[in-house]
Amino acid sequence: MSTKKPAPPKTIESVLKEDRTFAPSAEFSKDAHIKSLSQYRRLYRESIKDPQRFWARQAEKEIVFYKPWKKVLQWKAPNAKWFVGGQTNVSANCLDCHLETDRANKAAIIWEGEPAAPGKPGEERTLTYRQLHREVCLFANVLKKNGIKKGDRVLIYLPMVPEAAIAMLACTRIGAVHSVVFGGFSAQSVADRIQDCAAKMVITSDGGFRRGGVVPLKENVDNALKIKVGRKSITQSIQRVIVLRRSENKVKMKRGRDVWWHDEISQVSDQCPPAKLDSEHPLFILYTSGSTGKPKGILHTTAGYLLGTKLSSKYVFDLKDDDVYWCTADVGWITGHSYVVYGPLANGATTLMYEGAPNWPGPDRFWQIVDKYQVTIMYTAPTAIRAFMKWGESWPKQYRLDSLRLLGTVGEPINPEAWMWYHRVIGKGRCPIVDTWWQTETGGIMITPLPGATPTKPGTATLPFFGITPEVVDDQGRAVPKNTGGKLIVRQPWPSMLRGIWGDPKRFVETYWSEVKGCYFTGDGCRQDSDGYFWIVGRIDDVLNVSGHRIGTAEVESALVSHKAVAEAAVVGRPDEIKGQALVAFVTVKGSAKASGDLQQILRNHVGKEIGPVAKPDQIRFTDALPKTRSGKIMRRLLKQIAAGKAIQGDTTTLEDISVLAKLSRSEE
Repeated sequence: MSTKKPAPPKTIESVLKEDRTFAPSAEFSKDAHIKSLSQYRRLYRESIKDPQRFWARQAEKEIVFYKPWKKVLQWKAPNAKWFVGGQTNVSANCLDCHLETDRANKAAIIWEGEPAAPGKPGEERTLTYRQLHREVCLFANVLKKNGIKKGDRVLIYLPMVPEAAIAMLACTRIGAVHSVVFGGFSAQSVADRIQDCAAKMVITSDGGFRRGGVVPLKENVDNALKIKVGRKSITQSIQRVIVLRRSENKVKMKRGRDVWWHDEISQVSDQCPPAKLDSEHPLFILYTSGSTGKPKGILHTTAGYLLGTKLSSKYVFDLKDDDVYWCTADVGWITGHSYVVYGPLANGATTLMYEGAPNWPGPDRFWQIVDKYQVTIMYTAPTAIRAFMKWGESWPKQYRLDSLRLLGTVGEPINPEAWMWYHRVIGKGRCPIVDTWWQTETGGIMITPLPGATPTKPGTATLPFFGITPEVVDDQGRAVPKNTGGKLIVRQPWPSMLRGIWGDPKRFVETYWSEVKGCYFTGDGCRQDSDGYFWIVGRIDDVLNVSGHRIGTAEVESALVSHKAVAEAAVVGRPDEIKGQALVAFVTVKGSAKASGDLQQILRNHVGKEIGPVAKPDQIRFTDALPKTRSGKIMRRLLKQIAAGKAIQGDTTTLEDISVLAKLSRSEE
């Protein structure tokens, strides 16, 4: 018998079947910004046929420019410039433009802090647009007082507090380039990002609260600033550290370098005119780790990013003036940038920020917040939804949740059973669900339903947003037939697209523009069904070659979770001499189910029935929990190492619970 590994096929096999369809209700469609599928299709055709005319019209309507642009788009792949010659300011578009309207005294940010202990309520703050404008002007003047000029890079390493948004907006007001680092990242991660972008300042806090404990953010910064290679500090560009008082833990302040936020704002004026910035002025750098290698500093610029996030927020979430909108993401991620801060505020919406974990002090925390603030729109991750499923329906059923009118998902493909649970238990069968696909690199939502127009199917992000031209192709860049898996690319440039990888133009081209000439390669596997709906099947890196079949792990995970005993699943590959790769599934079961050898076989057969025999996991390992970051992302890189029997390597400081790894490493088949 030959042990030769089978050659990889040319396309990805995608065989997940889902036939349920949910049309928008007539009541929702009547009041929606986009009221029908025919209206969407008409606008979409226009946006593709004549994109420059379409985007020019949108920019004129949505963005305040100090100086009009001379050219809508300058494009020579892979380099795009939008609204060339124009001048604007993001802070002014998010704040100043609302001050002479009825929104001036409307809540811009509602903030709920994490409870310090069970039974003790969290802090609450509300900032109106007028108040937020004042705070941003004050802190913008603090930045200038401390030597920050247009184009300087500023690292923001804060908990999920209003000051994080204030710091971001203050940077945009004066033309500084911010780089937000998620508060769960380690000192080494902070140092690496400072080194890469040569930041002049760090904005941090004494600490942040997490599950009743304190995360020592200032201490992490101190440790980051001590890191050296040989005798040379890798963070020598830092001249100032501004420290917000939040958790009252003791910190060391270095004379001449460290200053307190509250001291600094007491010494400056609350008047700070916004800088008139070029449309292509760098707005922020946001680091994404990717699968291997050093983090990539994704660069976004001013006018195009602002237009993309404002327009997508307006239409995807059908934002209205009386909405209370809650995106549960941290501002350390692109979702927090685009859909906690910039998109909602540019629309004059009320955006809710929550500091803590979804199950502290209890698994009902999110539902308490929804009822307390009468949240109307909720945008969260499939990982969180599967956690809610695992904790049980009894928690949300204690609450009315009748204020909700729209639900959204972001971060990864949502499996149909989680979609249905969200629809039934949280939305009470009446709330449309917008399942959105996009990336740090795209800046804004790319594929999505529009809630008053698009019939939805559980598990698909459905159709492209205006101006977006996705296509599923084979390894030669040719479009594949419908219902055939392939690589997802985008054919045309769009305003909110990344402008590069900071300091590394060669990597920019190799990572995103070398797969299909002139096209953006998303790195995702996908198929398009007969209705034109796009089904993301996972990262190409996670597509496994099993006995000559290319199988997306997301579909196997979805099949596992569709079984009534399974709460969550993660599927990875391990090397196999005969098959090429073998499928290993890590599974957590629901409270009433019992992990056993019998259940392993039942689940293998269930996957065989749902997808086909080739997709049956070779091994199923039961676990109480999966290794996740604080943001809820499953760290599949670590699971691959465990599945292959290797020692854990790489940074694990972002894990929510490090003990999960030890348990998995000890567990047996």
